[in-house]
Amino acid sequence: MTEGASKLRSIHDAVADLVHDGDAVALEGFTHLISFAAGHEIIRQKRRNLTLCRLTPDLIADQMIAAGCVSKLVFSWAGNPGAGSLHAFRRAIEKSERPLDVDEYSHFGMVARFAAGAAGLPFWPLRSGGYVNTDLPRVNDNIRDVTCPFTGETVAAVPALTPDVAIVHAQRSDAQGNTQMWGVLGVQREAAFAAARVIVVVEEIVSESVIRADPNRTIIPGFIVDAVVREPWGAHPSYVQGYYDRDNAFYVAWEDISRERDRLERYLDEYVFGVRNRAEYMGKQSGLTQRLAADERVCAGVNYGF
Repeated sequence: MTEGASKLRSIHDAVADLVHDGDAVALEGFTHLISFAAGHEIIRQKRRNLTLCRLTPDLIADQMIAAGCVSKLVFSWAGNPGAGSLHAFRRAIEKSERPLDVDEYSHFGMVARFAAGAAGLPFWPLRSGGYVNTDLPRVNDNIRDVTCPFTGETVAAVPALTPDVAIVHAQRSDAQGNTQMWGVLGVQREAAFAAARVIVVVEEIVSESVIRADPNRTIIPGFIVDAVVREPWGAHPSYVQGYYDRDNAFYVAWEDISRERDRLERYLDEYVFGVRNRAEYMGKQSGLTQRLAADERVCAGVNYGF
């Protein structure tokens, strides 16, 4: 974590410069810290032919598929968690709308793919992860068997995943991109290290001294970050520990919104294409900040002295 030039950008400029048509985009966050702000900006800029990589493609994937941004999905589970289905995704799979290629793994299979990419390895071996006595290897040619050179045991293997760009949402960062997060973590760190380019979207920008005072929370170091974006409430309707809660009512509502193509398109027209930025999006959410704002539960300080 060394001092350097500021990497602060607007969400518009970060996406315009770093996300290109045809890219493989890892937009991560495991129920928590999902960058809807970045997903919406990708939709607004009408990126096309993207390969979207997500452990749990949920509402943001449904929106990006409906908007015509995604031609392939690399994933391990798809659905509207706790509330229903993803109907744009389903229509694409059923070929009633834009066709969608899929590359499906277990959760651990996706973790292994990102981990291999982050480590610079060509593949990652795994004994479990949903591949023993399942149909996944039968329907996915990327799941192979390898023989352990030490024991002779046959284990499964998945190829490294190295996205063109990873987009990560977090609680805070300094202007150089040293990024801290806490709460439920997914594979944000692995995705960032595996990717060629990294965009970090945060709730707030803090000084380097704040980052240095609590180094164990620095999940992504600034030297791999290309752009830092300050976007308060940028993860809504998902949540950010310590800042705001998950908007469960929105997830429930999405079941009906996404069920009808015309209604979903009207949602995109009003809340994505119809606003210029996240601030305007939030301006349409009456009472949201009061309803979901997090209570304070501050942990005790840690003595890093010696």
